[in-house]
Amino acid sequence: MFAGFVLVASAAVLGGALASQYWGGLAPCELCLLQRWPWGAAIVISFVAIMVGSRPAFPRVALLLVAVFVVSSGLAFYHVGVERHWFAGPNACSGAATAADTLEALKAQILHQQPVRCDEPAWSLWGNFLASLVMTGCCLAAFLQSAKPRERAAFRRGAA
Repeated sequence: MFAGFVLVASAAVLGGALASQYWGGLAPCELCLLQRWPWGAAIVISFVAIMVGSRPAFPRVALLLVAVFVVSSGLAFYHVGVERHWFAGPNACSGAATAADTLEALKAQILHQQPVRCDEPAWSLWGNFLASLVMTGCCLAAFLQSAKPRERAAFRRGAA
């Protein structure tokens, strides 16, 4: 049941991003595209967990999903930071344009420029960051709920 929840939630987030791109006309930047990977990984992991259905493996699956959503939270926080100019973004989508001194340099600059800048969002909502944090908490709670006392103790020792 938990893997089904993760599958549906992840598909909804990724589906929303794709819908806003293809039907809403909101072109994604390089960081937006990068943030989609953990959600796709969560879909695959939860789908495999549903198909296999191994109850003893459930705590490990939940812990793997915790790791996936921690990465997703980190990427989303970094993207918010680039949008808010807290951090420098990737040069490909947020670097300052440099003056070209030759026609070849200008052509190369135009051809290598990303169409959407990471530090100038067309639409901004902390949604991916908040969704990633919520999913991290849900997966962590599922792990702690299902793990054997020995596994929980080992996790707590590792986290401390």
